[in-house]
Amino acid sequence: QVQLVESGGGLVQAGDSLRLSCAASGSIFTQYAMGWFRQAPGKEREFVAAISRSGGRVFYAESVKGRFTISRDNAQNTVYLQMNSLRPEDTASYYCAAKSSYTIERAFYVQIDEYDYWGQGTQVTVSS
Repeated sequence: QVQLVESGGGLVQAGDSLRLSCAASGSIFTQYAMGWFRQAPGKEREFVAAISRSGGRVFYAESVKGRFTISRDNAQNTVYLQMNSLRPEDTASYYCAAKSSYTIERAFYVQIDEYDYWGQGTQVTVSS
């Protein structure tokens, strides 16, 4: 069992930056690939970024590539999402998720149903 708690959301203006954090507890963090998803009002939850167990491999949605950076600190059991050059269309609830993975360097987990555990979400609102 893994518990995930996101933090760092807020209200910002277009062009600003935010860093989201997701603290994990309850299991061995390095056994899990980690991902970030988001869900805007009236829309389906969508993949944002994922990182392998070691942190050596990452994968991004095209919509955030070059603006967002996912990273993890395995000593702190935490995964981060650095979001730069934010746009109004980035407004959403952001969720972190954990995927039990046998492959240390795989980051290509983009489907919601691939993930085993989810956090409660943190709201990001970008005003124009």
